[in-house]
Amino acid sequence: MERTIYLDYNATTPVDPAVVAAMLPYFNEHYGNPHSQHRLGSAAAAALAAAREQVASLIGASPGEVVFTSCASESINLALKGVAFARGRGHIITSGIEHPATLQACRYLEREFGFALTVLPADGQGRVDPDAVRRALRPDTILISLLHAQNETGVIQPVEEVGRIAREAGVLFHVDAAQSCGKIPVSVEAIGCDLLTVAGHKLYAPKGVGALYVRRGVSIHPLIHGADYEEGRRAGTENVPYIVALGRACEIAEMKLVTGEPRRLAELRDWLEAALTEALPVRVTGQGAPRLPNTLHVRFEGLVGNDLLAAAPTVAASTGSACHAGVSEPSAVLLAMGLSPADALGAVRLSLGRPTTREEVEAAATALIDAARRLRAGAWHA
Repeated sequence: MERTIYLDYNATTPVDPAVVAAMLPYFNEHYGNPHSQHRLGSAAAAALAAAREQVASLIGASPGEVVFTSCASESINLALKGVAFARGRGHIITSGIEHPATLQACRYLEREFGFALTVLPADGQGRVDPDAVRRALRPDTILISLLHAQNETGVIQPVEEVGRIAREAGVLFHVDAAQSCGKIPVSVEAIGCDLLTVAGHKLYAPKGVGALYVRRGVSIHPLIHGADYEEGRRAGTENVPYIVALGRACEIAEMKLVTGEPRRLAELRDWLEAALTEALPVRVTGQGAPRLPNTLHVRFEGLVGNDLLAAAPTVAASTGSACHAGVSEPSAVLLAMGLSPADALGAVRLSLGRPTTREEVEAAATALIDAARRLRAGAWHA
């Protein structure tokens, strides 16, 4: 069986061996409840404090502003519903290219609690216009929520500009940085946000742990009620091993950002982009816009992305399109950018990671080019 070339690091990452080593002792050696008043509890509490500092350092926050959660989706829901329920009513601005956790939480607040909602489109490069955000502001606007980097296209959003607009208007600003943390520098001060989401499994920590930055002084209602943990912002005994893992992963990510890893990935991504565009009729989404260094979103003209990946089984990648009963449906993100359904169906996302090598990228390019040519010639059938 041929080796799988994993190019789906935006979907999830393997857990870094150093992260595994850091978390293992907290399963059966330092297993105390961090709120217990004995030696084992103190050890667990110290581990939580250290992890909080590591997460805070990666995003330029204070440790007390970091709330640990079970995942990015919970962090997003805590940010949006937490602000909404604290305010009671008002208007929320987001975009049509957000993660479903954001869009569905916003629709829930609109449908069930009467919050007003504006969903902005993106342009053909996949970016939200800051002036559109400014124009959407209303006297009752309470929150703006945008992602930092789009998970499908890799296009980086103008969050710093939106942050300035939000501050001028006195409106809270939430940034979904699940896809950007660890790939590019993320600074809550530079962005000017009040809330920011972090996902563990996007930066080589396990699935099942995340964090939410909440700027000091910002009031949010908890979603989970119980004991007064996480400064009253989230009940439930903290998952110490996974939080330790998240902290160590953030520490490693911060180091990688300054030792050339983003540049290495960008060079591999650019080589892959050149190989595909020279061999095939393809269009690169977001070309000319700032993108994550590891992400290539390419549309194969006249083909369906799901068919292409099925014809190149050694390449593990994503399309963003849903497939139900063998019928592909175009990505909602690409439709929100104004693409036609036929054009959107040809999209494939190729996302690289720390283990990715030049040899893998070359092999993936060969497999995809060969598969596309066979599909065009009608020489492949599922």
